[in-house]
Amino acid sequence: MIQKMDAAYADLVRYQVELEQKNNALNEANRFIASVLTAMTDVLIVCDPHGRIQEVNQALVNLTGRDQAWLLKQSVRELLQTDLPNLENRFSDLLDHKRVIDCEVSITAADDSQAPLAMNCSPRTDNKGRVVGLVLIGRPVGELRRAYDNLHRAHSELKQTQNQLMHAEKMASLGRVVAGVAHELNNPISFVFGNMHALKRYGGRIERYLQADQSPEQLQALRKELKIDRILADLPPLIEGALEGAERVSAIVQDLCGYSGGQHEPPRPYPLHETIANAVQWVTSGRADKPEVIYQLPETERHIVGRKGHVHQILVNLAQNAVDVMEGQTHRRLTIACDYSDQSATITVSDSGAGIDEAHLKQLFDPFFTTKPVGKGTGLGLYISYGLAQEQGGQLSAHNNPEGGASFVLTLPIAGAPQPGEPRP
Repeated sequence: MIQKMDAAYADLVRYQVELEQKNNALNEANRFIASVLTAMTDVLIVCDPHGRIQEVNQALVNLTGRDQAWLLKQSVRELLQTDLPNLENRFSDLLDHKRVIDCEVSITAADDSQAPLAMNCSPRTDNKGRVVGLVLIGRPVGELRRAYDNLHRAHSELKQTQNQLMHAEKMASLGRVVAGVAHELNNPISFVFGNMHALKRYGGRIERYLQADQSPEQLQALRKELKIDRILADLPPLIEGALEGAERVSAIVQDLCGYSGGQHEPPRPYPLHETIANAVQWVTSGRADKPEVIYQLPETERHIVGRKGHVHQILVNLAQNAVDVMEGQTHRRLTIACDYSDQSATITVSDSGAGIDEAHLKQLFDPFFTTKPVGKGTGLGLYISYGLAQEQGGQLSAHNNPEGGASFVLTLPIAGAPQPGEPRP
């Protein structure tokens, strides 16, 4: 009997020790859960299948300004201003084990103010997988909006800085080719001036003839003396030539505006060969060390649809880089080739320089990468050109030539850049 009592007492002591250990573990788990709930900055609400609140965290207490005891007596439907249907009914029927993500709701605080939340809802199940309630986790929309506003502001500042750098690079490139542009403007302007001076002289003779008050015989002699018939024959070509020169000046000015301006021109058809020749002329005209320029263009010129100003800017950058890398060489040769397929046009700008270091080929189109001395380049020309080519649905690449020098290959779609969602050619 005594042995059985000792054994029972020993079992009782062992059970007591195990119970205390499990109780300590349970208390530790409760403290851990409580500390996690308290540390959460997001709102946590746990409710039963009928929407009655069973547990909340300190974030909800702080947000609403109400104590936990008051909150535990409320229904989720009363606390949240939301359109979730039949929230007070069984969530097993409402959600069918599905989650509700980013549902925007409002919580009524003690001062009757509304606190907007981005709420996620998940069903809570027991060990048999049955829905026994709902867990709602919400983050104050104000924090999300502030974070979004900060991100949007940083992105806007980054885009503004990028646009400023791109515009600065365009202005730097324009400064390098301004001599060629001046030469291009000088020719048609000189032509217009010459024609207008001739028209002015002719106008004086015609005015003298019309104002003469003489006999028909005398008028006929004056007509022959003033060469009126010859003047009348010269007037159409003089006027046509002046108009042609003025149109040429207007076209050059429009090219300048398209090159240096920040506006986005709409895609339209334009002659590719003329654009190529114009860009090369900008770079090479007016230079004392003008390189030999070789054009390898098809006999039939094609019009392609796109933004002419962007293509012109790309070609000016490529031609300027080619001329720069050949500086100091005895014989400088710039080759411009063009080829067409059914869907694209390929323009190749080649130089007779030393070529591109193999280690630099992968970095050529990175922003601010340049091998030029300080003050000679910003490292944005090729980066901008690469982006403009992609905007038009094309590609820009570079490689070294087996015979020496380097080539930049610009591929453009014949029909212009694809619309969003369309595959690129």
